Amino acid sequence: MQSAVKSEDALYPTVNWKQIVTWFLNNVMNEEVSQQAGVPQYARTNSRKAHRNRYRSRSLKTRYGEINPLKPQLREIPFETKVFERYSRTEKALVNAIIESYLQVVSTHNVENVITHLGISQISASYVSKVAQELDVKVTEFMERSIDSHIPYLFVNASYFKVRERIWYVNEALLVVVGIRTDGYREILADRVADAEHELT
Repeated sequence: MQSAVKSEDALYPTVNWKQIVTWFLNNVMNEEVSQQAGVPQYARTNSRKAHRNRYRSRSLKTRYGEINPLKPQLREIPFETKVFERYSRTEKALVNAIIESYLQVVSTHNVENVITHLGISQISASYVSKVAQELDVKVTEFMERSIDSHIPYLFVNASYFKVRERIWYVNEALLVVVGIRTDGYREILADRVADAEHELT
């Protein structure tokens, strides 16, 4: 059975979205705290303004449910972040970056756009590149994980996105095989990018 979907929500289990979004926000706040402390984590320098002092869990409501990012703390000065107040306005851009990583290697420009809108105005190209590479790795690890649960039901979803090929953008279908486990949860089993949704692809 095949069906086209209009929303990316139906393509991915909620728990995986929550894990990736939490990782991304934690990464951004770690970069923020490094800038405010005046030194990267574990580095030794005379330019240090403050020392890290563990983390505090903060709840944040997302379209995929409540998550608990870890907000860094500083000893000498309060750590300030705009991640929590700006997340709702940035969520769609972050979702699109994750989907792009699913379809192809995510662009550093899109990752930089998300990070900037979350409140970091000065970020290095090397940091943006590192985050983009780690995002691709996390998506790949998820798709290559072992399937241990019993899957009594299968269905295929298709969603269409514009993908860059050389200097042009073309429409490609992301076909995702989704299994329904015995406990009622969905689990992605495989995916493929194709020119169109078709029973032979």
